[in-house]
Amino acid sequence: MPVEFQIQATAGAARSGTLLVPHGEIETPVFMPVGTAATVKGVSQEVLEELGVQILLGNTYHLYLRPGVETIRNFGGLHGFMAWPRAILTDSGGFQVFSLNELRKVNDEGVTFRSHLDGSSHFFTPESAMQAQIGLGADIIMAFDECTEYPADRARTQESMELTLRWAQRSKRYFEEHKHEVPWKVAGRGATQALFGIVQGGMDLALRKESAERTIEIGFPGYAIGGLSVGEPRERTREVVESTLQYLPKDKPRYLMGVGTPEEIVEYARLGVDMMDCVLPTRAARHGLLFTSEGKVSIKQARYTQDEEPLDRNCGCRVCRRYSRAYLRHLYASNEVLAQVLNTLHNLSFYLDTMRRVRHSIRLGEDARFFLESGLDRDRDLG
Repeated sequence: MPVEFQIQATAGAARSGTLLVPHGEIETPVFMPVGTAATVKGVSQEVLEELGVQILLGNTYHLYLRPGVETIRNFGGLHGFMAWPRAILTDSGGFQVFSLNELRKVNDEGVTFRSHLDGSSHFFTPESAMQAQIGLGADIIMAFDECTEYPADRARTQESMELTLRWAQRSKRYFEEHKHEVPWKVAGRGATQALFGIVQGGMDLALRKESAERTIEIGFPGYAIGGLSVGEPRERTREVVESTLQYLPKDKPRYLMGVGTPEEIVEYARLGVDMMDCVLPTRAARHGLLFTSEGKVSIKQARYTQDEEPLDRNCGCRVCRRYSRAYLRHLYASNEVLAQVLNTLHNLSFYLDTMRRVRHSIRLGEDARFFLESGLDRDRDLG
């Protein structure tokens, strides 16, 4: 099997386990930092290893445009190209194409879109998206899907869901015929990738149920919940996630795509999600927004100009051990590159440490109460 998933402990609906993929063993629930263009902005691979990152996410759309799939394949896939020995997941590019809005045109065959880089025209189909991801060589790849916009009426949502299901069948068919073309071989860990299916259905709970059941009928070793965090209220996101999870197989990994805040990833792990990714910790860092055990800190504020305290007394990352809030504020105000580096390092540390504590809590048989007591539920803005 391309992946093996074992649940080792539960606490209510939450699960802690291991996901074995060709390039390593991943402890779940896991947070996956986003390395859109084969890099987590501002952080080297050595530092990511030191932080304990188990799996990175790469973006097929961006890598397809630059430097190109064939270039990466010639290096033995993304692992060789970016010198990353641990696990990688790539998305299919569906969400990025969805985000292009006026630059795309969708039909049953696929999506025509214009590059955001130079305006050149391209055409993605389920088959070409699989071909690209096989060439990129990630351990886990995603079926090509359409992300339904928000808001959308039921007719539009159902049409989009049906298209995603047809594309899922085509994705799997192509993958099964070509999966052994992956550009790497890892001794003793299997020679193929794993293709996960994606559940869509917008904000309609009945359509989410139908999408889940029909995606399971197609058959995948793991299932993702997609099409969320596209503008809907947070409460609606949670409702859709909780409703959809009950229809997904308990013995397969469950991946919630594109969420969320530290408080949200704790909550979704409590509901039974095994894998999550989000650009928030890195994107927020570049804008001076830092996550701490006492709430969010906007380090650009003048109030930190003379602040000798560490960013977060309860954080053991190298930033909080060494630098003051005043220094971090100075770097950001001076537009120094080091500001992006240190801010990103801290935010990633905070997310990864949060997920470690979640796993530890589940193994002890505890629910989210210990996080409530530690202050991680406080989505406060400290300025």
